[in-house]
Amino acid sequence: MALSGGAWSGMSGVLCSCARMTYKGRLEELTLEQISPMDSQLSILAVAGALILGLLFLRRRKTSKLPYPPGPMVTDMPALDSWVHYQNWGKQYGPLIYVRNRNILIINELQVAIDLLETRARIYSDRESTPILRMSKMENLNWTFQRYGDKWRRNRRTFQQTYRQATIDRFHPTQYKEAQLFLRKLLTAPSDFLEHTMALSQRNIYTAVYGLDVGADHRIARTAAKAVEHIGAMILPGAFPLLAQFPWLQFLPSWFPGCGFKHLAKQLREGIHEMCSMPFDLAVDNLKSGKGSSLIADLAIPLGHKEEELHALKTMGLISALAGADTTGASISSFILTMILHPEVQAKGQAEIDQVVGTDRLPTFEDRKSLPFVESIYHEVMRLYPPLPLGVSHASIEDDVYRDYFIPKGCLVVPNIWAMNRDPERYSDPHDFRPERFLELPKGPFTSINDISAFGFGRRVCPGRYMADNSVWLAIASVLATLNLRRATDEAGNEIGISGEFTNVFFSHPKPYKCSIVPRSPSAKELILATGDA
Repeated sequence: MALSGGAWSGMSGVLCSCARMTYKGRLEELTLEQISPMDSQLSILAVAGALILGLLFLRRRKTSKLPYPPGPMVTDMPALDSWVHYQNWGKQYGPLIYVRNRNILIINELQVAIDLLETRARIYSDRESTPILRMSKMENLNWTFQRYGDKWRRNRRTFQQTYRQATIDRFHPTQYKEAQLFLRKLLTAPSDFLEHTMALSQRNIYTAVYGLDVGADHRIARTAAKAVEHIGAMILPGAFPLLAQFPWLQFLPSWFPGCGFKHLAKQLREGIHEMCSMPFDLAVDNLKSGKGSSLIADLAIPLGHKEEELHALKTMGLISALAGADTTGASISSFILTMILHPEVQAKGQAEIDQVVGTDRLPTFEDRKSLPFVESIYHEVMRLYPPLPLGVSHASIEDDVYRDYFIPKGCLVVPNIWAMNRDPERYSDPHDFRPERFLELPKGPFTSINDISAFGFGRRVCPGRYMADNSVWLAIASVLATLNLRRATDEAGNEIGISGEFTNVFFSHPKPYKCSIVPRSPSAKELILATGDA
């Protein structure tokens, strides 16, 4: 496809402008007389660059006469409820939606995600490298965002050795302890239940990995929560469109109009550095001083001064903390909301626990296979309310052809997990909360953890999914066993409405609301309080 003369002129004009502004922004000390002749040289280089880009574009298109997947041309990508917008695009364009002027491919169908992100994982396991990620040092400190390659494999291997399925039971004692503390907090301060759920997911990590007692108001916990918020804003597909269009803006000062993103990058860079170093140093110091051991300190001490191995260990802890700062708490918060809105489901889950576990002890992981309806509740929460509705985007490392469509190298691939999990072809009444659907499966609800799409796909699947899976399930079973979750009432005894709204930028969890949390019985209250004496 040839470019018109106007298009060539526009392209060269933009590049010339970019070159001039970059040059002037970085060399302000030069006089106008010095700048003028160099501007002419830069203009010539910009035109040459435009010609080269055009030739590369034409060459790529000649490699395949197949069309791109269909899709809209947009000025800006949707920022709020983007997964809903993408689902609506799917109704118009089909399961593959290609936003050509952004080079973004959106997947709304599970089978397509499996075909591309798992079956062709060699092609679709990369990450997009953006100026904002580079400025915040995320690619160096958080291998979740690293490009696909040997460095990523080495860092991931360290993580997998800690969280692999065969050794995940090492975290059971911590998970029991933190679930019991969660119950006590819900009992004694029920109005702060949303804070307790977020604290639970953080405490699981900082206790299990670092041996640290980190509450919701601890500096490390606050830093982690803020970092997660910044990350969500940064990796949303289509975020910072001005920077994407004019990457030379990264070289201008933060006070320059349109460069506010530099403040965000700086804050995240500082927060990530603190999260990476502070808990690690505390854990190692505690071990050396005899105050207590921890998983990460036990692994660090034998490494001595091996900087590469120590860096991989620190990033393992960092990613654990970031992953636990929001996603696990979001799933537990979604569970609490659905139980309040569906009291009949709550009652059915409680009855199953009473029959299998009894009322004189709390559920354990050994009970899990005997609680199919509780398992179904867990799966339905994860289906209907994935904490990351769009997952984390993949990127293609080479040109590909799928279903007679051409997918170019460097394409950002967005798995719309929210839409996949609400596909009417796979789920009847897909927007309804109905755990029974999993009981109706041929093998029941006890399927592979890899069937839970909320954990991602292919080689970029969440490596900490086994621990997260256990943490969420244990919280669900423990709450059902001991507490009644109900709507709050006002002074006149009237029920207070619940909007049921969720946050809608990148992470998704229930917005604040009021509810009533009370023990199911006097014996349930005593059972919860007794855990504090253990």
